[in-house]
Amino acid sequence: MTKTNYIVLMLCCTLYACNNDENTIELDKSLASLVVTNEIEIDNVIACASGSKSNQNTVIAYLYPRPGVTDIRYYETSGIDVDKDNYQNYFRVNIEPSNIFNGYLKKFTRIISEEKWVIITFFEESKLHLSNPIRLKHMTKPTEFSNEVSITKDMEAMPSFSWNDGFFDDNKIYFQVVSDDKNELLSGTYTFQKQFQYYKTDNVILNITQGTPPQLNPINSYDFTLMGVSEDNWVNLFIEKNFTP
Repeated sequence: MTKTNYIVLMLCCTLYACNNDENTIELDKSLASLVVTNEIEIDNVIACASGSKSNQNTVIAYLYPRPGVTDIRYYETSGIDVDKDNYQNYFRVNIEPSNIFNGYLKKFTRIISEEKWVIITFFEESKLHLSNPIRLKHMTKPTEFSNEVSITKDMEAMPSFSWNDGFFDDNKIYFQVVSDDKNELLSGTYTFQKQFQYYKTDNVILNITQGTPPQLNPINSYDFTLMGVSEDNWVNLFIEKNFTP
């Protein structure tokens, strides 16, 4: 094989590998090119992102895919020093979401060594829906993982949960999930307060629960999951706790 043929072969192999990398950033596919060809709705995708327990370079973006949505996509910027509101700065990352809570929520897992802005999109009834920009902070504000939550039980198996902020106190909203031992989501709610009672919605400002949640069985085991989310959609605090009503 001549030197020229060898170089051509290596270039072809490199291009093939890049095209088959599930995390390839598609620089020819900016979010702007998708926005200009579709009717859009902004701030209508519920999404946030957190760090990982095991790896500082891993980020996980979570979203609630309403029933019937299609073509869920993940876009990110080249860094944080860009205009987060300019869709020209966002490029699609070719990565598929995986299930959490048996598909009730979705998540994108990404290994990156620098902080960026992220937008999640999907189509619903032929309209393009976009999340607010999500600020990744896995280097400067690593997510705190904890099991510190106070659970007060009552006679009707409707326990109350209360918690405090952790290292960072700039949380603007709190997302609570109660799930069963099969990891099925029973209720998903948002509050501004550091307190929630299952299933009372007096202080709930956003409810993603589908239908009426079931009565908890006093002898069964359940899980409580909490995300304390900042104004720019970064999860500062992640709490998981197993409990019986």
